[in-house]
Amino acid sequence: MVKDFNKATLAGLIVALGIIYGDIGTSPLYVFKAIVGPNEISELLVIGGISCIIWTLTLQTTVKYVILTLKADNKGEGGIFSLYALVRRHGKWTVIFGMIGGAALLADGIITPPITVTSAIEGLRTLQVFRDLGEWTIVKIVLAIISGMFFMQQFGTMSIGKMFGPIMVVWFGMLAVLGVSHIADDLSVLKAFNPYYGIELLTLYPQGFLILGAVFLCTTGAEALYSDLGHCGRGNIRISWIFVKSSLILNYLGQGAWLLTQKGQTLAGGINPFFSIMPEWFVIFGVLIATIASIIASQALISGSFTLISEAMRMNLWPKLKINYPTELRGQLYIPGINLMLFVGCTAIVLIFRESGKMEAAYGLSITICMLMTSCLFAFYLYTRRVKLMWIALYLVVYLSIEFSFLFANLVKFMHGGYVTVIVAGALFLVMYAWFRSRKIKNRYVEFVKLEDYLPILQELSNDTTIPKYATHLVYMSSADNPKEIEHKVIYSILNKKPKRADIYWFVHVDVVDEPYMSEYSVQTIIPNEVIRVEFRLGFRVEQRINLMFRMVVEDMVRNKEVNITSRYESLSKNNVVGDFQFIVMEKFLSHDNDLPLHERIIMRLYFLLKRIGLSEERGFGLDSSYVTLEKFPLVVAPVTNLQLKRIHERYREED
Repeated sequence: MVKDFNKATLAGLIVALGIIYGDIGTSPLYVFKAIVGPNEISELLVIGGISCIIWTLTLQTTVKYVILTLKADNKGEGGIFSLYALVRRHGKWTVIFGMIGGAALLADGIITPPITVTSAIEGLRTLQVFRDLGEWTIVKIVLAIISGMFFMQQFGTMSIGKMFGPIMVVWFGMLAVLGVSHIADDLSVLKAFNPYYGIELLTLYPQGFLILGAVFLCTTGAEALYSDLGHCGRGNIRISWIFVKSSLILNYLGQGAWLLTQKGQTLAGGINPFFSIMPEWFVIFGVLIATIASIIASQALISGSFTLISEAMRMNLWPKLKINYPTELRGQLYIPGINLMLFVGCTAIVLIFRESGKMEAAYGLSITICMLMTSCLFAFYLYTRRVKLMWIALYLVVYLSIEFSFLFANLVKFMHGGYVTVIVAGALFLVMYAWFRSRKIKNRYVEFVKLEDYLPILQELSNDTTIPKYATHLVYMSSADNPKEIEHKVIYSILNKKPKRADIYWFVHVDVVDEPYMSEYSVQTIIPNEVIRVEFRLGFRVEQRINLMFRMVVEDMVRNKEVNITSRYESLSKNNVVGDFQFIVMEKFLSHDNDLPLHERIIMRLYFLLKRIGLSEERGFGLDSSYVTLEKFPLVVAPVTNLQLKRIHERYREED
C-alpha cells in the first residue's frame, strides 16, 4: 500500500491534475492583474513581481508543501485535520491550531469560486464585440454558473469528474503555450529567476512590501494540495507538480514579457494580461476553457469543504449534520447544510464585490492564517518524530518569517473587503470552539461508576417477572472509555427511571481514532447472555452507521455461538423468533440548577443552540428511529452551591 502511495502512474497523474490543482492552477487569471493594479507598468514592477511569484511557488508550494508537508501523511491521508490527528495525543493545545486552520480554510472556500469564475467571465471584455459588457451582466452570468455548480453537488461528480483530469491537462498546456509564445516579446523577463529583483521590488518600489499581498495569490491553492493527498498519493502529486509549476511560470513569464511592451501605461478599462496575450481569434475559446477550469477549481474546493466538515464532526469539533453519499466513490460525500452555507456565502461575495479586481483586494487573508497554523502543527509533528531541534527551529524561522510577511502585507486588505472572510472564519472558529469547549465542560461533571458493582442488581432485575419486560435486548450508547465503567445516568435510567427489565443489556461505545479509515470492533462478554459491551474503533473519516454495524456484530456473535438472541418468551422461543432490540438514546437539556461562570454559560447556550441546528443523537449515530427511545435528562454541570434555605417552625396562636 505504501509502495502504491508513493508510486506515480499515468492515470494517477491525470487524476491529480483534475482534483488538486484547480485553485493554484487558475491563479494566472488574476495574480498579475492584482500585482500591477492601478500602478504604471515598469521594469522593476514586472520583473520583480515575477521573481516574487517564482520564489513564492518554490519556497512556499514546492519546498514547504510538496517536499516537506506531504511527508506528514496519516495512513495516506492529508489535510490540516489529518495533521492535527497525528499530533493531538502529544499536545491537547494543538486543537486550537486545528480549529483556526480549519475555519480559515473553510472561509477561503467562500471567496475562491467567485473570484475564479468572475475573472474567467470578465475575459469576454477582451473581445471587441463584448468590450462594453456591463458589470451586472457579468454578475448574472457568474451567479448562474455558481448556482448550477452548487445545485449539481447533490448528484455527485463521479461521471463528470472523469473529465476533470483531461480538461486540466488542456488548461495547463494552454498556459504553457500562451506563455512561451510571448517570452520573446522581451527576453529581459528571464532575469526574474534571480531573487535579487524580487527583493529589490519589495524594498525599493513605493509600498513594494504591500505587493506581497497580491503575490500571495499565486500559492493560495497549496493547502488544498495537501488536503487531497489521500485522493492522489504522494508520488502522483510530486511528479504532476513539476508539469504544473513549469506551466504556471511559463505563463507568468509570457504575461510579464507582454507587459514590458506596455511600459509607462496602466491596465485601464479592466484589461487582464492573461487574456491580452491570447490571439484575438482564440479569446472566446480561452474564456470557455478558463470558465471550465474555474468551475473545476471551485468543485475541488467545495468537495474539500465537505470532507473538512465531516472530519470535524467525527472529531467532535462540529455539530453533527446530515451527510449524503451520492455515489459509490470512496470519500465522495455531500452535506446539504454546508452546501447551502457555501452557496449563500459565494452569492453574497459576488453581489458585494461584483468585480474580480475588488475580490482580489479581499482574497488571501484567511488562507494565510491557515498556512501559519499548518506550519505550527507541522513543526510540532517534526518534534514528535524526534527530528533535531536545530532543523525544527530553521523550519519555523524560515516559514513563520515568510508567512507573517504575507500576513502583514495582506492585512491592508482587511478594510478593502478582507474583513468579510475574517468574519466568516471567526464565526466558523466560534462554532468549533463552542462545540469542543462545551464537551469539555460536560465531561467535567459526567459521573462514571464501576459496572461490576451493579451487575448483581442487573441480573436480579432481568429475572424479576413482577416487572413488565421492557425489551428482549436493551442497547445503551456509552461514552465510557474504560470498559469496567459506565455512566451513572445509564444505571439511573435502567433502575430508577421506570425500571427497564431486559434479557440482555448491551453497552455500545464508539471510539474515534486517529487512523482515517480504521473500522474495527471488540466484544466483551461481561455476563454470558445477560450483559455485553461492544466497542467500535472507527477512523475520523468513517461514517458512524452504528445501526448497521451493531447488526453485523450481533450476527457474527450468533454465528460464533457467543450469544443467544432468540426471544425468551416461551411461545416465541420454541419457534426460534428473534427477540426485539431497543436502543435508548439519552438527550441532554441544560438544567436551571446550574451556577456557571458567564463565559461558560454563553458557551453552553451556544452549544444547545447548535444542537437544534444539527442532527439528533440517534441520527448522528446512524440509528433507525423506529428502534430508538429518547430519554431526556437534565445536564447539571455546575450545581448551585450558594442557595440558602432556612426552616422555621410555625407557631400557632390561640385565639381569644
